[in-house]
Amino acid sequence: MPAQIYLASQSPRRRDLLSLWGVSATLLLPESDEDSEALEAEREGETPLQYVSRVTRAKLSAAQARLLRRQLAPMPILCADTTVALNGEILGKPRSIDDAKQLLTKLSGHTHEVLTSVAVGYWDAHDQWLSLQRVSRSQVRFSSLSARQIDRYVATEEPFGKAGGYGIQGVAALFIDCINGSYSGIMGLPAYETSQLLEAVGVELVVSP
Repeated sequence: MPAQIYLASQSPRRRDLLSLWGVSATLLLPESDEDSEALEAEREGETPLQYVSRVTRAKLSAAQARLLRRQLAPMPILCADTTVALNGEILGKPRSIDDAKQLLTKLSGHTHEVLTSVAVGYWDAHDQWLSLQRVSRSQVRFSSLSARQIDRYVATEEPFGKAGGYGIQGVAALFIDCINGSYSGIMGLPAYETSQLLEAVGVELVVSP
């Protein structure tokens, strides 16, 4: 039987990666009355690292409260958040077609940073709630994009719902000249950091020691 955890994320990519690593993830998603987008609101003066770390902790806290309200069986809860930053500016998810085009225009011809924070919450042997967190940082260099390329990419609708307005595992891979860091982290769930956290709380992966 695969290891069992809760995943507080709607990202199918994260669930697929966990499955590949031998972990079965039961979704623990926000209820209709939860304002999950408010958790991702930026605060003045926050660096990208401070932002992504805080948002992930907030998501984990909300997921824990959700589990308790639903009176679900206790299992480790995994949360993650991915942030794209260019010269210290946080580039969030596009809200419109024009917004997506503006994001891609900013990324064109430049190297940006992708930060993915992962947190795991769990109950220890004394029934105390604890959490662990790691952050993966990678650099991605975009080639120079023409207006036509940007228009055609936005028309695929792939940019929407993704930090920075692109997904490396999709069509946008055609634009990426070089990466330095974790490919899975850029996708949204860094393999190494996630495995370290899960193994630390007793979750065995398919190749755990």
